This record gives sequence, C-alpha cells and structure tokens, in this order.
Amino acid sequence: MKKKSVLELLLGEWNTKTIVAIALGAALFGVLMNYGGITVFTNVKLTTAFLVPVVVGALFGPIPAALAAGLGNVIADTIGGWGYWWDWSIGNAVLGLLVGCLPLYGADIAKGIFKTKHAIIYVVIAVVGNALAFGLITPIFTQLFYGGELVVTFLQANAATLSNIAVLVIGGLPVLYALAARNASAQNLTKK
Repeated sequence: MKKKSVLELLLGEWNTKTIVAIALGAALFGVLMNYGGITVFTNVKLTTAFLVPVVVGALFGPIPAALAAGLGNVIADTIGGWGYWWDWSIGNAVLGLLVGCLPLYGADIAKGIFKTKHAIIYVVIAVVGNALAFGLITPIFTQLFYGGELVVTFLQANAATLSNIAVLVIGGLPVLYALAARNASAQNLTKK
C-alpha cells in the first residue's frame, strides 16, 4: 500500500460519504451550538458541538473537519438569528482543521490506530489550536471585518478557548479511543 502524501492526508478521501459527513456534521454542529450547551460568557457556550469536528476529522480528514466546523458556525448563526459572525466561523474552521489533523501524526481511527502518543499529540493540538484559532485568528478577522473594539472579542475568545479545551480533552479523548477500539475490532473480522 502506497504511503499518502501530506496533501492527501489533509484533504482526506473525497466521495459521497465524505460530503454527507460534512453536511451532517455542519448541521449537527450548528444545532448543538444553539441548543446543546451551557452559556459561560456572552455568546459563548460550553458545548459538545466541538466533538463533531473531532469525529469528522478522525474519520474523514482535516479539511472535512474544518468545513464541518466552519459551515456549522454559519448554520448556528442562521438558527440563532443574531447575524453572521464570519470571524468566528473562520476561527471554528481553523480549530476543526487542527483537531482533524489526526492522520498527519499517525493516528488512523478507521483502522483502529489511536495510541497514547496520538492522544498526547491530540491534547497538545487541542490546547494550542484553541489558543491560535480564538486567541489570534478570530480577533484578526474581527478587526478586519468589523473594525470594532477587541476587548469583548478577547474576553469571548478566552472563555471559548477554556470551554473548548475542556470539551475536546474530556469528551474528545474517550470518543477517539472508543471509535478506534470499535474500528480495531471490525478489522479482526474473518470469513467463515
């Protein structure tokens, strides 16, 4: 079997299943952002929505995870009716891309491969990715798109970073281990 390039790992395998996963992931992300969380700060929720890009990334790759999270934020804005916040959509897409990078460092959830070293890398990426996505990317785009005061954005970003890290680590690790275990047992099926 040929080793995949970094670009192939980033893109994932594109087929009908991938498109459906992105669409369902985005819809679920949008619904959970509105109805599946606890408010921790103004317009910031502790929500299980961030498990969606983890699962999409684990099974389909980083770009599909980024699309599910970014489009999911647009859907959340639509459902919520508070206008479109493209800066946060981009920040969520960046976070989705980063937490979806599991295949780049050797984790292959579809084949049941998720070891302790993968978990450690995932946790580091979840922490650094949140800080990057919401502490840097979102404020930059807030300034570019809206030119407003960044104090509230930074306060929201700090709250989002902390709550997202909690969800990604406390919820994401068990989900990844469970998916890998399920897929590992499916790999051991034999024909009779």
